[in-house]
Amino acid sequence: MRITFSEWTKSGSPWIWLNAGAVAISIIMVVGLLALIAVRGLGHFWPADVIQATYQQKGNPHTLIAEVVERDMVPADQLRGAGIEVPPGAIELPRDLLKVGNRDFGSADFVWAMDHLVTDVTRPPMLFVAERTEWGNFYGYLRELREAGNTVARHDGYDKNDAYMALWNEFQSRIDRVLEIRAQILQIEKKEIGSINHEIERLRLKQRSLELKQSTDVAKFEAIDARRAELNAEYEVLQAKLLGLYNEINRDSFIAEIADGRQVEIPMAKIVRAFLPNDMGIGDKLVHYAAKVWEFLSDEPREANTEGGIFPAIFGTVTMVILMSVLVTPFGVVAAVYLREYAKQGFITRLIRIAVNNLAGVPSIVYGVFGLGFFVYFLGGSIDDLFFPEAKPSPTFGTGGLMWASITLALLTVPVVIVATEEGLSRIPRAVREGSLALGATKAETLWKVVLPMASPAMMTGVILAIARAAGEVAPLMLVGVVKLAPSLPIDANYPYLHLDQKFMHLGFHIYDVGFQSPNVEAARPLVYATALLLVIVIALLNFSAIAIRNHLREKYKALEM
Repeated sequence: MRITFSEWTKSGSPWIWLNAGAVAISIIMVVGLLALIAVRGLGHFWPADVIQATYQQKGNPHTLIAEVVERDMVPADQLRGAGIEVPPGAIELPRDLLKVGNRDFGSADFVWAMDHLVTDVTRPPMLFVAERTEWGNFYGYLRELREAGNTVARHDGYDKNDAYMALWNEFQSRIDRVLEIRAQILQIEKKEIGSINHEIERLRLKQRSLELKQSTDVAKFEAIDARRAELNAEYEVLQAKLLGLYNEINRDSFIAEIADGRQVEIPMAKIVRAFLPNDMGIGDKLVHYAAKVWEFLSDEPREANTEGGIFPAIFGTVTMVILMSVLVTPFGVVAAVYLREYAKQGFITRLIRIAVNNLAGVPSIVYGVFGLGFFVYFLGGSIDDLFFPEAKPSPTFGTGGLMWASITLALLTVPVVIVATEEGLSRIPRAVREGSLALGATKAETLWKVVLPMASPAMMTGVILAIARAAGEVAPLMLVGVVKLAPSLPIDANYPYLHLDQKFMHLGFHIYDVGFQSPNVEAARPLVYATALLLVIVIALLNFSAIAIRNHLREKYKALEM
């Protein structure tokens, strides 16, 4: 039986295929975008080979030691206009972006080089890469190890042999020693001295509070002075220990030969890790790759956020989203319950619903400006006047911080929770309410023990939508608490443990800062992709957690809905 085109159209089959095609295209685009971000971001951590080559730049050959980062094609006419020698008949020529590093001994971290002018390319196994705490990567040949200015070991050849490997192994052992000392220094500076400074500051504020109250209790002042003297004595001990550790970490140095033949001396204290990329097998590279990815996830940033890790940004993002969810859920649910269960359904209620729906479309930066003016300056300033006068003129809550950022985003997302909760309340059969009331329950008991539990999946849907929107917001956070680099996490071992007044780092702002404010754009680009991928993963994990809770609640109350 043949079906005509009009009959096929009327059957609805074309629309089914169109919808299926649209969904398939959307999935392909999303997967493709995530794959692009993953390849560009995660590929940055792979230990690429380092080449040594001769570059004929305008008839002046010089040696290059570099990593090949990317390649593109340049029109030959453009090269001829720039005075670059081009082979006859060429239309396009490849150009390589090379990471030459050694910023402290050269002019640029990255250079562009025409591929046809790069000759004598080799990959010597003795070429090493050193990641440093500042000045980025170092590339060269290890020549000498020094301890307190005296030579410990030296190798002048270019062949990998037992003598060189003995030098390299000694180099690695001294790097391990430096890392251990650096860990001790960080422990003392951030934990022990940080705790002492925190308590000294609390004593100062306590003394200032007594002075403002014009207290005449000499015993209280004496107790503060005695405790401050104890803390200062502990500080002096730690400072002496810290000075000894700094002398230890600055004891060693090494001399390396760079591309132009110069031999330079570098303190061992600046080295994070060193490796021989051209001499590494697949297994060694996988181990190195895993270590780099773990560093990215668990360490603090360095080098203007272009090196190191982003753990403070991950921690700040998750903490802010959790606080926002805790704040937005009760407010959204209470508002929805009032509108649906208690408010008289009339013009005013309809007007409120229209206002709520319109609030969901207000640009986020407007919420940021409101949060800055109302929460930070008005509420925060009033809180400082009432509860923290001893800290003035330095603001406590009268400046951006974790609490104001969370409340601002809660205000931004509360319309979503209200709408989703109202939809859930409207789907609960009237017979369920009437049955509860008929059994003797009050309206409040019916609402609390029957209606709200059955509407909880809809509430979780609102929370999921709120998380999805709030976790990636950047514009309002720039006004109410997020910073480029936070000195410490908002949660630590110092009372009150959760510091709601403290500024924090955020993955979304980190992407903006690294991508658009970094002085080293080429070095920052891979981290933009990696951080963007991580932000997507964090949001997905938060959403999946909320979805799992919603599904559990849905299964739990499914029988009541039937």
